[in-house]
Amino acid sequence: MGRLDSLRQLNLLQWLREERQSRKLILFIVFVALLLDNMLLTVVVPIIPSYLYNMDESTSVSTTPPPEPEQPSAFHSIVSLYDNTLRVSGYNGTVLATEGVTPTPAAASAGPPQNDSDCPQSSTRLINENVKVGMLFASKATVQLITNPFIGPLTNRIGYQLPIFIGFCIMFLSTIMFAFSSSYALLFLARSLQGVGSSCSSVAGMGMLASVYTDDEERGHAIGIALGGLAMGVLVGPPFGSVMYEFVGKTAPFLILAFLAVFDGALQLFVLQPTKVEPESQKGTPLLTLMKDPYILIAAGAICFGNMAIAMMEPTLPIWMMETMCARKWQLGVAFLPASISYLIGTNIFGTMAHKMGRWLCALIGMVVVGISVICVPFAKSIYGLILPNFGVGFAIGMVDSSMMPIMGYLVDLRHVSVYGSVYAIADVAFCMGYAIGPSIGGSIDESIGFPWLMTIIGIVDILFAPLCFFLRNPPGQEEKVAILMDSNCSMKTRSYSAQHTYYQGESMDPEYDDYD
Repeated sequence: MGRLDSLRQLNLLQWLREERQSRKLILFIVFVALLLDNMLLTVVVPIIPSYLYNMDESTSVSTTPPPEPEQPSAFHSIVSLYDNTLRVSGYNGTVLATEGVTPTPAAASAGPPQNDSDCPQSSTRLINENVKVGMLFASKATVQLITNPFIGPLTNRIGYQLPIFIGFCIMFLSTIMFAFSSSYALLFLARSLQGVGSSCSSVAGMGMLASVYTDDEERGHAIGIALGGLAMGVLVGPPFGSVMYEFVGKTAPFLILAFLAVFDGALQLFVLQPTKVEPESQKGTPLLTLMKDPYILIAAGAICFGNMAIAMMEPTLPIWMMETMCARKWQLGVAFLPASISYLIGTNIFGTMAHKMGRWLCALIGMVVVGISVICVPFAKSIYGLILPNFGVGFAIGMVDSSMMPIMGYLVDLRHVSVYGSVYAIADVAFCMGYAIGPSIGGSIDESIGFPWLMTIIGIVDILFAPLCFFLRNPPGQEEKVAILMDSNCSMKTRSYSAQHTYYQGESMDPEYDDYD
C-alpha cells in the first residue's frame, strides 16, 4: 500500500485527477484517437504495394521452371506506361529502346544490374497490383461508410464515451492483425475491421468536441487542433511505415502502433469512464432529414472530393513511382511527406483563420488549389519533382477540412437541433466516400488510361465543384436561432447538454466553465 500511495503522489496522476473533466483533456484524447487511426490508415500505403508485389513475385518464381541454359545473356526489361518506352536494366542504369535499335546482350551483360531489387521485373504483374491494392485500401472506407449511419444515432442514445472506447478496442485488434497477417485475405479483413473502429472513434470524437466547445470560433479552433492529430497521423504514417518496412520488417510498425493504442485506451478508461451511458437530453434531428439539407450536402461534398484526390494517389502513386522512377521502398512513403506536413500546417492555420475570412471562401480556394496541384503531379520526373505539387495538395485539403468540419456543427446549430452525432456521421461518410471511391476506381482508371489522366480527371472535378462553396456564405436558418447566434452579447447561446447540467438557448454561460460531466 505504501508503494501505491507514493504512485498516487505523482504529478501526472494528480494532474489527471484534477483535470479529468477538462475540455482540453478531452480534446487531447480525441487528438490521440485520430492520430492512431490515421497512422494505421497511412502506414500501409508504402508497405502494401511492395509487400503484395514481392509476395506475388516469390509465388511466381516458385511455380515457374528455371530458364533453359542456352539463354545465358537474357536481360530484364519493363514497359513504362508513362512514356511508352522500353526500359532495360543494365550496368549503366536504364537504356531506352526505340524503333530500329535493339539492346544487345553484350550491353546488357556489361555489368551487374543496378537497383535490380527496386525496379519491377514484371510490368504486367505491376499493373495488376493497381486494382488489387486499390480494393484493399478502399475496404476500410467502404466498411466505415456502411457503419457510420448507425454510429451517429447510437451516440445520441448512449453518449460519446462508450463508442469511442469500442473504437479503440477494434483498432487495437486490427493493428495486431496487420502485424501478423501474411495473406491478402487476412490483410483485407484487417483493413475492413479498421473501418468499424475508425467509424466509432471519429464520429464520437467529433461529436464530443462539438458538444463541449459550444462557441463557434472556439469549436473551429478545437476541431482544427483535433484535425492536427489526423494530420500528424498522415504525416508520420507513410515515412514511418516505409523506413521501418525496409530496415526492420513489416511487423515492427504495427506493433508500435499497438502500444500507442494501449496508451489511448488507458487514457480513455481513466478520463471518460466509458462504462457510463450518458444519452443526449434531447432528441436530435433524424439522419435522413440532415442528409436532405442542401447546405450540409455541399459541405459534405467538399470534404468528399477534396480528400478523394489524395485517396486516389495513395495506391497509384507508389506503383507509378516504381514504374517510372525505380523508386526504393523508403521513397514510396517519403513522397507523401510534403502533403502530410502541409496538411498539418493548413489545419492549424485555417482552424482559426477560416472563421475570420469566411469558411466558404477558404473551402472554395482550397478546392481550386487541390485541383491544380494534382494535375501537376504527373509532370514530376523524380521524387524531388513531387515535393511542390504534393505540398499544395496537402495544404489545400487542410484548408477544406478545417473549414467544413466546423461548419457542419454550425449548420446544425443554425438550421436543426444542436445534437451533433448524426451530422458528424454525415461528415465522416463524406470523408469515407472519398477514401472508398478514390482507391477503388482510381486503380481501375489507372490501369485503363494511365496515372496522368487519372490525376487530370480528379483535378478537374475538384475545380468544377469549388464554386458550390459560395452557397455556404450565408445559409438561411430558423429565425430564432439566427437571432440567438448573431447576438454579440452572449458568448454562446446554443444548447449544450451533459449528464448533470443543461444550458438553454438565451442563457449566458460562464466563459470559465471547462467541465464535461
